[in-house]
Amino acid sequence: MASPILALILSFFIPGLGQFYTGQFLKAVALFVFAVISGALVVVLIGIPLYFIVWIYSMYDAYKTAQES
Repeated sequence: MASPILALILSFFIPGLGQFYTGQFLKAVALFVFAVISGALVVVLIGIPLYFIVWIYSMYDAYKTAQES
């Protein structure tokens, strides 16, 4: 059983890592790639809110998924 707090902490540091920890490998890769792309868009300032949204969703999803398992 995955720890919800550990999943949340892992996603706090690297988006998608909490999903990887809970066994959602495809979602983990997708969130990480999207976070990298939105981080690269910081140059045009649109990436800041996108990265923030991905980061928050990653933590929330990792926590909820770990609670369900």
